[in-house]
Amino acid sequence: MRQQSPRPDEKDVHLSIQFHDVRMDFAACASAAGLFVQEWRARHYHHAVTVVPGDPTGLPRLPNERLYLPP
Repeated sequence: MRQQSPRPDEKDVHLSIQFHDVRMDFAACASAAGLFVQEWRARHYHHAVTVVPGDPTGLPRLPNERLYLPP
């Protein structure tokens, strides 16, 4: 079953995360992705996460995406 966005009215983006030698790709709503990128860059290598242009259809959702939603 495909997970739905916690904010279906928002555009989804494609996040690409490089964690050591593992690359992970996820879909996330734009507001959650923005906060995730900000937090990840503060704690890890700055260029380890990027928003990739293009359609994120078919990608799994960012785990715990709701935790990155602004109030």
